[in-house]
Amino acid sequence: MAQPLAERMRPHTLEEYIGQEHLVGADGVLRRMLASGRISSFILWGPPGVGKTTLARIVATTLNVPFYTLSAVTSGVKEVREVIDKAKSGRFFSQNSPILFIDEIHRFSKSQQDSLLGAVEQGVVTLIGATTENPSFEVIRPLLSRCQVYVLKPLDDAALLTLARRVVEQDPELKKRRIELRETDALVRFAGGDARKLLNTLELVVQAAPEGEDVVVTNEGVTQSIQENPAAYDKGGEMHYDIISAFIKSIRGSDPDAAVYWLARMVEGGEDPAFIARRLVISAAEDVGLANPNALLLANACFDTVMKIGWPEGRIPLSELAIYLATSPKSNSAYRAINEACALVRQTGNLPVPLHLRNAPTRLMSDLGYAKGYKYAHDYEGHFVEQQFLPDGLPPRRLWEPQPNPAEQKMAERMKHLWGKRYEQDTKNE
Repeated sequence: MAQPLAERMRPHTLEEYIGQEHLVGADGVLRRMLASGRISSFILWGPPGVGKTTLARIVATTLNVPFYTLSAVTSGVKEVREVIDKAKSGRFFSQNSPILFIDEIHRFSKSQQDSLLGAVEQGVVTLIGATTENPSFEVIRPLLSRCQVYVLKPLDDAALLTLARRVVEQDPELKKRRIELRETDALVRFAGGDARKLLNTLELVVQAAPEGEDVVVTNEGVTQSIQENPAAYDKGGEMHYDIISAFIKSIRGSDPDAAVYWLARMVEGGEDPAFIARRLVISAAEDVGLANPNALLLANACFDTVMKIGWPEGRIPLSELAIYLATSPKSNSAYRAINEACALVRQTGNLPVPLHLRNAPTRLMSDLGYAKGYKYAHDYEGHFVEQQFLPDGLPPRRLWEPQPNPAEQKMAERMKHLWGKRYEQDTKNE
């Protein structure tokens, strides 16, 4: 049985690789590293089907080093340690470090990621991770600090068309048929920047054509093949990067009809219900936020419900929540506030906690002034007393900016009453 087209046509050199010019082009950082003969550990972050695994294999082949691969879905701490032991025993003094490639590294637990730290730090292995999720949220900080993060982009239309023409001309199986790419709009549209989807779709169209006849690729033929075989369109059940993006943007844009449409696309495509529910929880916090704090409670309830009842009934609470979020007032003030706070922390460093905010569980701490001068808010009228809560030397500043919706305006009025001028300013930190 022949391998899938996507596997048969997997590139083996940078010259065969399509896309990601910012990384592998003439001045790309990965090309420069490979030219030097040495690389450091890195993580490839991008949607499915843009060449993360392929690029890792090309790096190993170019450097002529052992290549070990683990999947976060099927491997645990035991498998990680076994691979590290193999890397130690199989390495010669003059060799570059073997490469350990971990697919879907965002699914590794903290203990699994911890088990990698020593080997990466000591150079026993060079780690290449692949993830579709933001590594800032999914990869532990000690491991992330030892890796560069390179962002891979969805393939543009030109790259997808180049790929389609190449496989028609070069693939041994497709060369047995006469194939004409007469219309390509649907082929490119359904691929959505994903090379694997493009090749899977093209393979479906060829398989649907009668044996021995010419294959003419048209928009109508592509659409019909996709509708007749949606499972084959996305064989791996991978994240529908383009569809989930449209789904969340429809909710953010307060369009319940579009939100339900994109939800239906995921339901019909066999998307993991837990994935959809997690994204809705994020949207409730990021996009609805303090404009309707109940949204996050309902999102968590929806997640629990979907986990309990599964498919097909799980589509109903997902639809209910999607409509609720889309029709809710919107605010990203909490999202913006934490981003502002993180930026401030990176700018000012690890400032010490003021003494009056520290606990004093021992006599020595009390003698050193811990907790001295702290005012217990509940002892004061209205359960509030003005005092310093930011570190010494950091002037009072606004990180949370209430937005013009009824819920946050009520919060803002309370803050004005308590803090006065600090919350009467319209412009932050002036």
